[in-house]
Amino acid sequence: MTNIVVAFSKGEDGKNIKNILVKSGFQVVAVCTSGAQALNSLEGLNGGIVVSGYRFQDMVFRELYEWMPENFQMLLVASANRVGDTGLQSIVYLPMPLRVHDLVTTLEMMCQAQTQRKKKQKNKPSKRTSEQEQLIKEAKTLLMERNHMTETQAHRYIQKCSMDSGTNLVETAQMVISLNHES
Repeated sequence: MTNIVVAFSKGEDGKNIKNILVKSGFQVVAVCTSGAQALNSLEGLNGGIVVSGYRFQDMVFRELYEWMPENFQMLLVASANRVGDTGLQSIVYLPMPLRVHDLVTTLEMMCQAQTQRKKKQKNKPSKRTSEQEQLIKEAKTLLMERNHMTETQAHRYIQKCSMDSGTNLVETAQMVISLNHES
C-alpha cells in the first residue's frame, strides 16, 4: 500500500482530506501543517505521495517538492489563479474547489503508477562491480582454454548453469573457477 502524507497549512483542511482518503481506502501516515513537518514525516518511508497545499508557514509547495526524496510524488491541490504554470511536469495538479471523485481517482492512478515503477525497479538487474565482472571474465577464459569454446559459448554455458542451478552469474562463475582449480 502506498504511503500518503497530507500537508496543508490549515490543520482543518488536512484532516478533511485525510478523512476522505481513509474512507476511500488509502493509508495516510501523517497530516502536517508545515513543510518541515512534511519532510520529517517522509523520513523512514520507502516512497509514497504527498498531497500538498500551495503555501505553508515555512515554505511553498515548490520548495517542499525540491526537498522531497526522489521516491515520492506530489499531488498539488490549489486554486488555478495561485498556481499558474508550476513549471514542474512531475507534479500532479488538482484545482480548487476540489471534487472528491477527482481526488480519489487521481490518487488511485498515482498509486498504480508508483507500484508499477517499484516492480520495474525490483526486476531490474543490479549493476555488477568490476571484481564481479573480472570473475565472470576469468571463468569464461578458463572454459575457453580448457574446453575450446568461443567467448559466446563460454558465456552461454555459464548462463545456462546459472539458470539451471538457480544462482546468479557471479556465483556460477565462482563455481566454475573453483571446480577448474580442483582438477
